[in-house]
Amino acid sequence: MAKMSKSALCEKDREVLKLIVEDYLRSGRPVSSGAIAGNRRFRGSSATVRNIMAKLEDHDLLSKPHASAGRVPTDKGLRSYVNGLLSGRTLGPSDLPVLQDEFPARPTDLDSLLAQASRLLADYSDNLGFVISPQVSRVQLEHVRFLRISPRRIMAVLVTPFQMVLTETLESDMAMTQAELDRASQYINQNFPGRNLASVRDLLLQELPKSRDRYEDILNKLTDLVKVVVNREEDENRIFIQGSSRLLGKAELFDMGRLRALFQNIEEKATLVKLLADFISLDRVKVLIGAEIEFPGVQDCSLVLSHYGTSHQVLGSLGILGPKRIPYDRIIPLVDRVASRLSRAITVIGREVSI
Repeated sequence: MAKMSKSALCEKDREVLKLIVEDYLRSGRPVSSGAIAGNRRFRGSSATVRNIMAKLEDHDLLSKPHASAGRVPTDKGLRSYVNGLLSGRTLGPSDLPVLQDEFPARPTDLDSLLAQASRLLADYSDNLGFVISPQVSRVQLEHVRFLRISPRRIMAVLVTPFQMVLTETLESDMAMTQAELDRASQYINQNFPGRNLASVRDLLLQELPKSRDRYEDILNKLTDLVKVVVNREEDENRIFIQGSSRLLGKAELFDMGRLRALFQNIEEKATLVKLLADFISLDRVKVLIGAEIEFPGVQDCSLVLSHYGTSHQVLGSLGILGPKRIPYDRIIPLVDRVASRLSRAITVIGREVSI
């Protein structure tokens, strides 16, 4: 006989699941049917709650950790709860920080701005806060200029469509005069408006065979120069992290072996940046729970991510990393709000910010 399909959840089932998750996130203990039946927000008997809890367990949304009558949410149950928060889009209790004056009006550089954002995330969430810096080679450019600092040291200065100035200092194996650098800048500005340096590199590699007679020397040097910018960034991704000690203060929420592995990977920042960069999307906020995060040591963790940037382009991602028992109803709007304030600060300061 074929196995009967599980019946769909009704509104009351979802209500009980929500109350159980909220109780568990607050206390960390298995939740009993009596606790839910006695909740003022629920109308029903303990028997009704027991039947619903059995149904939720059958749907793999709850589990019974030991012989007690209580239940705890599974990762799937947490996911269902979080999806309800995200679909509601009421991003923020009224007691969340306004963050109006948390970012300086005229920061001296972008690094200071990103470091401040990571501190805000850590301080207000009491978890680990992080911000990934934008990659110069991936940012759409309106204008570029190369400046010779020394025979083999060059500064790349990029102006973005939102009028922010980004700079990167490079060590190059080739010696170029300022006149050659000016010609390289002019060539990019005339032929690749609105592109980023990564795509310029690819287009230059295609252009070399076709323009060898007229531009061989300058195109060879220009291609090598752009490759230095792109390759350097791919090898040296930057991430701003605050609040690692806060996770150590919550050791009871983690398996210690996994926590040690997590901190080893946090120290290897390039690996962590690669993971987080893969999740940059146009979603306003994205939440990953437990095994959804394919990264060593984070099976006991949740990631709450968002992106920052301008109306023209996503520049990077930010968020918090904490135990699965975080107050999602506060963390999700917090991450959303910091991302919004950081984006606004970057847009407003325009040319005054450098990287």
